[in-house]
Amino acid sequence: MPVGPEIIESLRLELRRGTLILAVLGALRTEKYGYTLRSDLAEQGVEIDEGALYPMLRRLEAQGLLTSEWREDAKRQKRFYRLSDDGAAALAKLSDEWRALNRSLDSILEAAPVRPRALKEGGQ
Repeated sequence: MPVGPEIIESLRLELRRGTLILAVLGALRTEKYGYTLRSDLAEQGVEIDEGALYPMLRRLEAQGLLTSEWREDAKRQKRFYRLSDDGAAALAKLSDEWRALNRSLDSILEAAPVRPRALKEGGQ
């Protein structure tokens, strides 16, 4: 039974959830407001929609990983975010975890090619 596109999309979104947090924390080593953060992430190939970004920023701030401040910029009030000291410590630990996991996954994924079951059964 072939895997449908809706299953692949669901798995892709699940895979991205944790990596987006790491990307946001990493990007906020430098202070940014939401739109600039989203644009910078997109330039790096990490797309995130506003409906996911802003709740994530509020949750990370509530957890003490970010600080924010309202300021006027270009005659508009904007909320600027940056890593807190706890956020920097969390980023360091999560980055180490990411690198270790990535090495393990690279090893697993490179160990044997993935072959669809139909090919295996067909003897090809």
